[in-house]
Amino acid sequence: MKRVIFINPFGIGDVLFTTALISQIKIAYPDSFLGYWCNERVGPLLEGQPLIDRVFAFSRGDAKRIARRSRLESIRRSLALWSELRRFRFDVALDFSLDHRYSLIAKTTGIKRRIGFNYKGRGRFLTDKINLTGYCGKHVIEYYLDLLGFLDIIPKSGEIKLAVPQAEEGGARRLLLASGIKEGDSIVGLAIGGGASWGKEATRKQWPPESFAKLAEMLNLKAAVKVLLLGDDADRPVAAKVKAAAGNCVIDLTGKTSLGGLAAVIAKLALLVANDGGPLHMAAALGIKTVSLFGPVDPLAYGPYPSGNKRHIVLRKSPGCSPCYNNFRLAVCSGDNRCLKDISVQEAFDAAGRLLGKVNVDA
Repeated sequence: MKRVIFINPFGIGDVLFTTALISQIKIAYPDSFLGYWCNERVGPLLEGQPLIDRVFAFSRGDAKRIARRSRLESIRRSLALWSELRRFRFDVALDFSLDHRYSLIAKTTGIKRRIGFNYKGRGRFLTDKINLTGYCGKHVIEYYLDLLGFLDIIPKSGEIKLAVPQAEEGGARRLLLASGIKEGDSIVGLAIGGGASWGKEATRKQWPPESFAKLAEMLNLKAAVKVLLLGDDADRPVAAKVKAAAGNCVIDLTGKTSLGGLAAVIAKLALLVANDGGPLHMAAALGIKTVSLFGPVDPLAYGPYPSGNKRHIVLRKSPGCSPCYNNFRLAVCSGDNRCLKDISVQEAFDAAGRLLGKVNVDA
């Protein structure tokens, strides 16, 4: 096995979950060439990762988005991708897309072994497959690791890894300095948005802005840490609400970094408090402690891995209807999002204090 390509058109967390397999393949086949086919948004995060030799950042979603502007450009980009995949002559594809069209493209580019999941009969172009109805009862990473059995690899761990792009280090340092953060300061990040892949339902995954604001005040005043608001441009409206309520207790960096720059900033934190989303999994992959807030989604399947890791605390309430995201379907909420709203600020503050080693902050 010389050349392997990973296919994952989903978001940051899903892509990072697959890094557990990348390291295992490199251990088993040190001379293998690894490619990664992802979407344009995640691509910059994978560029420069030490175990990935080539990134192909163009998904079906990207093609559809570009087609709304220029159908001709979308077709041109799609054909260029197909040509590039064929040129690299991959031997094996590990397909996490749950979409038969990706494995069909892999087949037409000459990839003989195509390994993945047969979800709703969509695995018809796979040569090796595991039947799947959803991720339930164990972590997504464990489902992914099961695919290594087709390559006669017995995984030794499920640790996910992310290296900060070297080109982003200096920019992050300058941004923090310009924001009043000095070397040696204890910094806590708040990832106040997330859930972009859920579209209009993204707020279902988000702890209320007023709760984040109160937590920021407590962390700044009682735990003596500097608090950053983190996210992308789409999170600016939420950040504005948090900042309006918390005032000078927060430093707003929302939308001020690239994705690689966000990773570089997260790597300098003492702790990240986050909704279920990409920044949470970036922190875990970077070895940063986290407090995560889960509601509709089961943290056993999608939370920091492995569950029970003492560097990560998951907060969630279970009002009887949670989790309501099952088998890739989100149920209509009849409980006013109580699963997240009922997580108190004090609970989040106590969890943060334990991880920061400041258990007596209220004394």
